[in-house]
Amino acid sequence: MLNNLTECEEGDGGPNSQGDAASKESSPFINSSTSDVEKSQQYDGKNMALFEEEMDTSPMVSSLLSSLANYSNLTQGSKEHEEAENNEEARKKTVQAPRMGTIMGVYLPCMQNILGVILFLRMTWLVGVGGVLGTFLIVFMCCSTTMLTAISMSAIATNGVVPAGGSYYMISRSLGPEFGGAVGICFYLGTTFAGAMYILGCIEILLIYIVPAAAVFKMEGLEGAEAEAALLNNMRVYGTIVLSFMAVVVFVGVKYVNKLALVFLACVVLSILAVYAGVIKTSFDPPDFPVCLLGNRTLMSKFFDVCAKTVQQGNATVTTKLWRVFCDSEFLNATCDEYFTNNNISQIQGIPGVTSGIMAENLFSTFMEKNSFLEKQGLSAVLDPDSARTNSNRYVLADITSFFTLLVGIYFPSVTGIMAGSNRSGDLQDAQKSIPVGTILAIATTSFIYMSSVFLFGACVDGVVLRDKFGEGVNGNLVIGTLAWPSPWVIVFGSFFSTCGAGLQSLTGAPRLLQAIARDGIIPFLRVFGHGKANGEPTWALLLTACICEIGILIASLDAVAPILSMFFLMCYMFVNLACALQTLLRTPNWRPRFKFYHWALSLLGMSLCLTLMFLCSWYYAIVAMVIAGCIYKYIEFCGAEKEWGDGIRGISLSAARFALMRLEEGPPHTKNWRPQILVLMGLDGEQNVEHPRLLSLTNQLKAGKGLTIVGACVEGTYLNNQPLAQKADQSLRKLMDSEKVKGFSQVVISSNLRDATSHLIQAGGLGGLRHNAVLISYPKNWKQAEEHHKCRNFIEVVRETTAASLALMVPKNIAAYPSNGERFTEGHIDVWWIVHDGGMLMLLPFLLRQHKVWRKCKMRIFTVAQMDDNSIQMKKDLMTFLYHLRLDAEVEVVEMHDSDISAYTYEKTLVMEQRSKILKEMHLTKNEREREIQSITDVSRGSIRRKNPSNLHAQRSITEESVAEGGEEKPEEEVQLIQGQNATPTSPTSPTSPTPEAISPDEDLQMSWTDDTEKINNPAVVNPETVKDMFNMKPEWENLNQTNVRRMHHAQKLNEVIVKKSQDAKLVLLNMPGPPRNRTGEENYMEFLEVLTDGLNRVLLVRGGGREVITIYS
Repeated sequence: MLNNLTECEEGDGGPNSQGDAASKESSPFINSSTSDVEKSQQYDGKNMALFEEEMDTSPMVSSLLSSLANYSNLTQGSKEHEEAENNEEARKKTVQAPRMGTIMGVYLPCMQNILGVILFLRMTWLVGVGGVLGTFLIVFMCCSTTMLTAISMSAIATNGVVPAGGSYYMISRSLGPEFGGAVGICFYLGTTFAGAMYILGCIEILLIYIVPAAAVFKMEGLEGAEAEAALLNNMRVYGTIVLSFMAVVVFVGVKYVNKLALVFLACVVLSILAVYAGVIKTSFDPPDFPVCLLGNRTLMSKFFDVCAKTVQQGNATVTTKLWRVFCDSEFLNATCDEYFTNNNISQIQGIPGVTSGIMAENLFSTFMEKNSFLEKQGLSAVLDPDSARTNSNRYVLADITSFFTLLVGIYFPSVTGIMAGSNRSGDLQDAQKSIPVGTILAIATTSFIYMSSVFLFGACVDGVVLRDKFGEGVNGNLVIGTLAWPSPWVIVFGSFFSTCGAGLQSLTGAPRLLQAIARDGIIPFLRVFGHGKANGEPTWALLLTACICEIGILIASLDAVAPILSMFFLMCYMFVNLACALQTLLRTPNWRPRFKFYHWALSLLGMSLCLTLMFLCSWYYAIVAMVIAGCIYKYIEFCGAEKEWGDGIRGISLSAARFALMRLEEGPPHTKNWRPQILVLMGLDGEQNVEHPRLLSLTNQLKAGKGLTIVGACVEGTYLNNQPLAQKADQSLRKLMDSEKVKGFSQVVISSNLRDATSHLIQAGGLGGLRHNAVLISYPKNWKQAEEHHKCRNFIEVVRETTAASLALMVPKNIAAYPSNGERFTEGHIDVWWIVHDGGMLMLLPFLLRQHKVWRKCKMRIFTVAQMDDNSIQMKKDLMTFLYHLRLDAEVEVVEMHDSDISAYTYEKTLVMEQRSKILKEMHLTKNEREREIQSITDVSRGSIRRKNPSNLHAQRSITEESVAEGGEEKPEEEVQLIQGQNATPTSPTSPTSPTPEAISPDEDLQMSWTDDTEKINNPAVVNPETVKDMFNMKPEWENLNQTNVRRMHHAQKLNEVIVKKSQDAKLVLLNMPGPPRNRTGEENYMEFLEVLTDGLNRVLLVRGGGREVITIYS
């Protein structure tokens, strides 16, 4: 046994095993098909003979385990993956185990992406404006959001293998292609604008703190808006140059970017350590960074050399540079600015130290209007409220209006980047362990850094310095740099290189994310961006990314770009939380994350925080982001490729459907909610193609009432042998439904005969309360031909079953003449012949049809029939009142049908009909019975032509029994006749139970001529005119006919004459369909009645109600 097991493992577990050669889908669970010879050789001697026929769908365990072990974690659709499937050497290369652990693969990349430009350029300003408490609240909210998102992401990432693709892959596979594509695009845009933000931060550090002289648009001597515009233009010029350079670097050598990542991370870490070292140093040796104040206003340091109005040089008092800024001359008697004259100059330390107690001053927020003075709290100043504002450009001014929600939008990008670890899942040694640990540890570390920074900055630095965004009051130094040890340049260069590295990382990651989305094929217009260089580099995606990034560069303001990318990242994080919550609440069997420290409540809290932060940052940006995501969602839904990824939205649909079905089970719908839920019975030809496609056109035109549509078809045979035919038929139905734009379900039933299959569809269609209440079936064509007789019987059985099941029935005759969905009727009428009340179906159907563009221009006319004892004028008034209450616009006409004698033509049609019925009946006898019947009829007929012969007793008895059956069992049928029985023409039928031989003779003569003539047996509709003429010259045989049939034929003929007269030019005629015979003997007669009733009409829709009211006058 051990040897066999070893053999099995060696034979099927290796990399060259046939079982792993080329898998269907990108999955190790399905083996490729092999030839029978290979299969028998492969499993020979391995005790697998019992299962060798199932190996295509059920692989051996050893083969499965080998496939799992060799499974590659590459991004779906990547070039390397395609090569790996076709190239064994490439496959061996990709199978090598990744070498990155938790620290190098997740923790450090997350740290590098989270700690960035906002920390160095805006954190001190946020603390100064928002106060320690307000800023701590912002940091706590944002860090809590990312922590909760990381918990949800860890649960999703550890629920199976996550190929490289990060949040896009996780969301799309959890929430479906629509949400995945929408959020993937949002994440892509967020990453792209993050690149723009990092580049703008890089340029800000370069032009303000490193080489201010490099500015293209000089700012010296400019004030207010002009200076601001010059700064923004400089940002645009240098930003475009840097963006172009970075794009070239990424295009030429992305591997160098990855190699420099650790260098950039080292700059970030050193800068942070320098800040902490500087904070510690301030406790015993605060640095000397004086700030000059005039009154309580902060002065710009570039306008003075000494913080004083005058200085003593020997015995003389000499004015300073500051004096000359505010006065019109350097002399002491010069005219000076009023505020300068009334207030004293003072100097404070910008960094008093952590033990100075400055925290109390910085505890609360100090929001400022744009161009307001940066004032020291607690200092008094003499200010004339009526005096004009002068020399404002000599003071440090607020560059933007600040408020709490603005601070949230500016700060949030500093906590993004938590997806960096999941984006590298393909390079991790154990992704399911490393991603949760590394990501949560990185968020915890960075959250500690941010929260401690808030308190440390508030405790060490004076408020006027914190609110000085560009360090204009401290000699143009970076504010956080003034705190660093040993030198401010550590922070300046460290932050410069870190922003450069972060920008390169964004320009590297964003195109690959777009390429992954494009190669998934869910957004058709993005497919071009799935292509790239021969090595898989996304060239076109990089070009688009650079163009979108340039939009952020042209905005030019770091504070304006930050809220934009905050929106996109928050939306992405919101859907990560939603995915985790849904999967947890739905309890899908495949939801088995290795990470156990998650809960649906935490995910919902994280989602709520994301949504709250979106609207806190900027409500209009939030709406724009949602509109973009919504448009992408709808675009994918309507135009994108259909993907089945086992997503959670499908689970929601199932749960919602189950809930709705259970609610529908509570009782039948109210009349106001009734709408046609149609089961369309389609016929198939020998090639499993649909026979009457216009049935679906009519279905589409009837679906203005929405509701359920089931398109059913039947395949004759056994299920095991005919399943491929059923699948082909189902594909034909679906294809036709798509072309006719019919939204519904297709269902193909296989049964030993078509009659049973149709019955199964009528009985079992739908589910629970969502079942069909109406059946649509085409009128049987050529039903008089013997070879089509079974279709006629099937049709009548459908009529019987729908009546028994209380289902409405719609039967379009001449379905090929019905309009397609592309046709338009510019005029015409839809005529309704309301003979008996059917619950309102005849009223409702024209209304629904006129909602469709095909019938919209047609007008509705309603005809009803009045008998001799009816008041036709009152009937018309009542009908018009009824239509008024039904809110239906229609012309009304009451047609009077007077009693008349039954014509000879009616008797002729009835006689021919009964003879045809008898012939068809005999054609279905067994061979021996047919021979006996023919011989019996022949013997009787020969004697009855010339004389009365007692030897015809046998034939008389057989005919008498048949007539008794017809007369006795047909009697109850009077209840379902076209016109009420009491309005029928009173006729005294002669009892058919005692016919005289003279009366039988011509009948049997005709019978003999049909049975002897082979051609007429094959086509019983053909009747010899001479024979009919001779036969009807003998009046007595009319009295031998079934008088019920005569009466019905008479009414069908008379009603047809009226309908043809009134509605021959109508585009569509709807009329009540008479009920079927309750026994099996009069089926052919029933079809004849329908033929006579609808003769001469182009389009007829026969309608039977379902036994309940479907239209109401009440609101």
